[in-house]
Amino acid sequence: MKDSIHKYFQVGTIQWMSFPRMDGLESLKTICRDDFFDAIEINVNKVGSIMDEAKALLEQSHLKVCYGAQPALLGPKLNPNDLDEAGRQKAEDALKDSLDKAEFFGAKGIAFLSGKWQEETKQEAYAQLLKTTINVCSYAASKGMNVELEVFDYDVDKASLIGPAPLAARFAADVRTVCPNFGLLVDLSHFPICHECAKDVIRTCRPYITHLHFGNAVADPDAPGYGDLHQRFGYPNSANDTPELLDYLRVLKEEGFFNADAPMVLSMEVQPTADEDEMTVLANTKRCLNRAWALLED
Repeated sequence: MKDSIHKYFQVGTIQWMSFPRMDGLESLKTICRDDFFDAIEINVNKVGSIMDEAKALLEQSHLKVCYGAQPALLGPKLNPNDLDEAGRQKAEDALKDSLDKAEFFGAKGIAFLSGKWQEETKQEAYAQLLKTTINVCSYAASKGMNVELEVFDYDVDKASLIGPAPLAARFAADVRTVCPNFGLLVDLSHFPICHECAKDVIRTCRPYITHLHFGNAVADPDAPGYGDLHQRFGYPNSANDTPELLDYLRVLKEEGFFNADAPMVLSMEVQPTADEDEMTVLANTKRCLNRAWALLED
C-alpha cells in the first residue's frame, strides 16, 4: 500500500502482553514515547499501583486508550456464562468494575471473553452469557461506553463458549437487538486454534466487528507451545507469519474495514517467551506488519 497504515487503522499494542516482565510504569512510558503506536490496551493488573501516574501519561500521549477486562475474569477464574447464578453475578460485577476503571483511564469501553462450557449445557450457558452481556452493556451505555466480546478458541486452550465465528455472529446479533453499544473483537492469533481462516471469521462476523488484534499461535497439538500463547512471528511450528498477516489485511480491505474517517484499532497481541527479549519481539512484530502492509496491493 502506498498510503500509511496509520491512515486506515489506529495501530496499537497490548501493554501486558508486550511487556509481561517490565515494570508497569516503564512499559507504559515505552509505549507512550513510541510514535509507531496510535493506541494502547491496558488493564489495572499492570498499572494498578500507579493509577494516577498512568492516567497522566495517557493524557499526555494522544494515544487511544482501550481497556482489556479479560484478566479480570481469567485471574480469579470468573465465568460470565456460569450456570451458577452467584458465580455469573460475580463475573458481571467484575466487568462493571472494569468499566469503572476503564472510564478512569479515559477508555471508551472494555473487552472481555466468554467462559468455559459443557456440551450438555451449552444452551443454558449461552443464555447466561447473554444475560451478563446485556447487563454489562446497559451499565456501559449509562456511561456512554462500549463493550466488546473477544472471540476465543472453543476446544483448545481457553475453551470459551464464544467460540467459532458462526456462533459469535449469532451471539452478537442477539445482543445487538437490545444493545447497540456491543461489538466483537477478532484476533488473527485465534483463527488457527479455532480451525478457521481470515475469510471465515471476517466475512461471517463482519457486521459486528469493532476491534482487531493480530498475532501468532501454535496450532499443532504435538508441537511445543501449543495453544493460545501468542508467540512471536516466526516462532517454530507456529501458524502465522507475514503471509498470514498479509492475507488478514487483504480480507479486511476487501470487506471494507479500511476507513480513513473512523479508523479501527488494530493491536498486536504478541508475547515473548520467558527467554526472549521484550523489545526485540516488539520490533519483530512491527517489521512483520510493515512488510505485510508493503506487500498489500493498492
